[in-house]
Amino acid sequence: MANIVGVTLSERVVAGLVVDHALPDGLRSFPEAHDDEYALVEMPAETIVETLCSQVVAIAGKETALAAVGVGVPGFVRQGVVEEAPNLPQLKGTRLAEMLSARLREQGIETPVSLVNDADGFAAGIAASIGKLDSVIRVWTLGIGIGYGRYPLTEGVWEGGHTVVTLDDKENYCGCGGRGHLEGIMGHRAMRLRFLDMEPEEVFEAAKAGDPRCLEFKKLWHKALAAATATSIHLRGPGKFFLAGFNVRFLDMPLLKDYLQQMVKMSPLQSYSIEVVKDAAETRVIGAAVSAEQVGC
Repeated sequence: MANIVGVTLSERVVAGLVVDHALPDGLRSFPEAHDDEYALVEMPAETIVETLCSQVVAIAGKETALAAVGVGVPGFVRQGVVEEAPNLPQLKGTRLAEMLSARLREQGIETPVSLVNDADGFAAGIAASIGKLDSVIRVWTLGIGIGYGRYPLTEGVWEGGHTVVTLDDKENYCGCGGRGHLEGIMGHRAMRLRFLDMEPEEVFEAAKAGDPRCLEFKKLWHKALAAATATSIHLRGPGKFFLAGFNVRFLDMPLLKDYLQQMVKMSPLQSYSIEVVKDAAETRVIGAAVSAEQVGC
């Protein structure tokens, strides 16, 4: 791999120079304070582009001959445009790749900019970290929303967090406004809306203690993930699924596997596996760079 700057954009901007699928100089982040989680939410799109540019320039230093810049962004991304971004709504419609490329050019850095969904970038990073760049990798990220990442990149929308997993008319907690979505059950924001009197961690603690309402929700949470995973298996086939994100702490693996076994009955499709991985910033940054390399920037 040539020198590529990988960048991820979520609650903060994290970036690094990626060489041979490694980060020889570590990571840079903005804002530096980890408790300033709303800094980017309050920024206009133009200011976010300026922030991305300054991070890339600082990482490049005197090395202006970068092969590419790969940026992982939450939301629906297509051809360098953020078409939808529920968690950073100011980016909706932003031609982010074009804008960042122009700003870098003004700073003397002439390089292509690749934009990818952050979950897809994470999947690419996992593939690189385990030496499986020739394999299909799928990952669910369990956080404020629910991300679905797939490697290698291929045409499609792949908004797996909005997979319909229930026909219950009351299931309308998804941030996009849709009914019956996986994110409307498993997303952190959705759980807080559902249980206005309890935080998500309190719900799962109460489920352990036998509270009927919370225990029923714990089952629904796992059934929803099993249903979305089973749908992916029935569409794309079996394979390796990874689970990550700060709410993977709520996972009961035996319960999830039990529900999956009930949903996937065709014997050729039963050779799937599920593994929990750490949602490391390093993996995401490397994945953004690998994605830029894979699309031929």
